Amino acid sequence: MFTWFENLIEPFPVEEPEQPPKTLLAFCWHYSKGIWPALLAVSLLVTIIAILEVMLFGFLGNIVEWLSTADRATFLEKETGTLIFMTVTMLVVLPFFAIIWSMLAHQTIFGNYPMIIRWQAHRYLLGQSMRFYQDEFAGRIATKVMQAALGVRETVMKIMDVFIYVVAYFLGSLVLIASLDPWLALPFVVWLSLYVLALRIFLPQMRDISKQQANARSLMTGRIVDSYTNISTVKLFAHAGHETVYAKESMEGFLDTVHPQMRISTKMDISLTILNKFLMFSVGAIAIMLWLQEESPIAAVAVAIAIATRLNGMSHWIMWEMAGLFENIGMAIDGMNTIARPREVTDTQKAKPLVVPKGEILFDKVNFHYDKVGAVIEDLTLKVKPGEKIGLVGRSGAGKTTMMNILLRLYDITDGEIRIDGTNITEVGQDSLRSQIGVVTQDTSLLHRSVRDNIAYGRQTASDEDVIKAAKRANAHEFILELEDAEGRKGYEAHVGERGVKLSGGQRQRIAIARVFLKDAPILVLDEATSALDSVVEAAIQDNLLALMDGKTVIAIAHRLSTIAALDRLIVLEMGKIIEDGTHEELITGNGLYAQLWKRQSGGFIDQDKKATAAE
Repeated sequence: MFTWFENLIEPFPVEEPEQPPKTLLAFCWHYSKGIWPALLAVSLLVTIIAILEVMLFGFLGNIVEWLSTADRATFLEKETGTLIFMTVTMLVVLPFFAIIWSMLAHQTIFGNYPMIIRWQAHRYLLGQSMRFYQDEFAGRIATKVMQAALGVRETVMKIMDVFIYVVAYFLGSLVLIASLDPWLALPFVVWLSLYVLALRIFLPQMRDISKQQANARSLMTGRIVDSYTNISTVKLFAHAGHETVYAKESMEGFLDTVHPQMRISTKMDISLTILNKFLMFSVGAIAIMLWLQEESPIAAVAVAIAIATRLNGMSHWIMWEMAGLFENIGMAIDGMNTIARPREVTDTQKAKPLVVPKGEILFDKVNFHYDKVGAVIEDLTLKVKPGEKIGLVGRSGAGKTTMMNILLRLYDITDGEIRIDGTNITEVGQDSLRSQIGVVTQDTSLLHRSVRDNIAYGRQTASDEDVIKAAKRANAHEFILELEDAEGRKGYEAHVGERGVKLSGGQRQRIAIARVFLKDAPILVLDEATSALDSVVEAAIQDNLLALMDGKTVIAIAHRLSTIAALDRLIVLEMGKIIEDGTHEELITGNGLYAQLWKRQSGGFIDQDKKATAAE
C-alpha cells in the first residue's frame, strides 16, 4: 500500500528542464504541474475532514441536550439512526479520509515533491555558464537549491492544505454556532476579525525578515563550505583565525535576522493569547447570560464552549503555520532569484550533433571579453589545419586559456565565428561539441569518487580493461594499485577525496591524462598538461602523449617552451592578438617576443612579466 502511494508521482521527470519563471506563484506552479492531481486531492480531503470534525461538535451538543432532556425509556428508539450515523462517521468515515490524506501527503507528496524540484533545478543549473559559478559560492548555490525545494513544497502545501482546512473549519464552526444561537456566534465573529487583523499586521513582517534570513543563511553556509573546500590553503597560510572571523561575520549577519524574527514571534504569541482569553471569556459570559434568561438551549452553550476551547489551541497552530508559510515563501523567493536566472550559453532549437571528420579549427575575426570590461581576444583569426599540432605561447593574460574556453564554448564570443570542419560551434549542441574535444588542464580537478569513476569519466561505457589500459598509458597504473582510502577501498576503487585532495598534483594530472586517453577525441587541448609532473614522470609519459596526439588536431598551451618546441607551429599571443606565427626554428631566429622568452627561460620556464594581468 505504501509503495503504491509512493509511486503515484515520478520524482525524476525525463523532460528537459526549462528556465523557471521569476514570480513566486508562477515559480511554484512551474514545479507543481506534474503533481497537481495529488495536491487537489489533498485539498478536497482536508475540506471533508474539517466539515466532519465540525459535525462532531454538533453531535456533542446533541449529547448534552439528550442528557438533560431525553427520556431514557424511549431514547434508543428515537435516536438509533443518529447514533449509528455518528458511530460510522467517527469510526469509519473520518479515519478513512484521514488515512487517505496521510498517505497522499506523506507518501506521495512530502518526499517526491521537493525531489522533483531539486532534480529539475539541478539539471537546469548544470547548464549554467562558467560565469554563473564563478560569481557564486558552490555551497551557497547548493543551499539555495535545497531551501527552494522545501520552500516551494511548504508554501504550496500550507496554502492547499492548512489554509483550506482553516477556512472550512472556521466557516463550518460559525455556521453551526449561528444555527444554534446567533448571539453565541458574535464573539467568534469579533475574534475572527481581530485574528485576521493580527495576521495582516505580523505576517508581512515575518515574510520580509524571512527573505533576509534565507539569504543570510545561504551566505553563511557558502562561507563555511568555502573554508572547508580550500582547507589546504587555510592551513598553509595559518589562517584558521581569519576564516573564523570571516565565518563569524556571516553568522552574526544571520543572527541579526533571527532576533527580529523572534521579536515578531513574541508579539504574535502575546496578541494571540489576549485574543483567545477574550474569546473564552466572551463565550462563557454570553452563554451564562443566555442560560439565565432561558433564551439559549444547553446544546448551543456546550457547542460554543467546546469550539472556543478548540480554537484556543488551534489558533496558535494556525498562526505558526501562517508564519511558517511566509518563512517558506522567503526561502522560495531567495532560491528563485538564483535558480530562475537565464542561461548565458544556450543551444539553439535546431542544434545538431557535431561531426568531426577532419578536425580543422577556424577562429574567424573573433572578439571576446569578460563582463564587458576590456577585450581579452581582439579581432583574432587563426586556422588550425586537420591533424596540425600548434602551441600557444605568451605571457599570463595574453589570452591563451581564454581561447580554449571559447573553443569549448564555456563562454560565448562577442563577435566573429569559431568553426570546426566548417560548422559554426553555436549551431551544435554544447555536449556534442565538448564530446569531440579532449582537455587536460593545468588545474586538474577530480570528482570525490573512485579512481575508476574518474578515469571512466572520459568514456562512461568503458570496461575495466579499458580503464586500466588508459591508466597504464598515462603511467598511473602502478601508484593507483597502492592507493587505499579511509573506508578500506583499494586500487581503482579507492576514493580520491574532494577535488582529488588525497592525491599529489602529479598523480591527479596523470589520472586526468588517463581520462583523456580513454576519451580519445579527435581534437585535443593541452593546457599545461604536464605542469604538475616531475621531469622523470614527464619523460616517461612523453611518448604516450605523442601517441595520443597522433592523428589529432592539437592545441597545446605551455609556459615551459621545451614541451611545445617540437610542435608543427607556434602562435605567440599578446593582449589577445596574434603577434607571431611560425615554427620554433623560425621564431628563435628573429627578435620577437618568442625569441626573448626563449632566451629568458630558466629551466624551461618563462620568466613571467610581474606586471601581467591574470585574465585567464
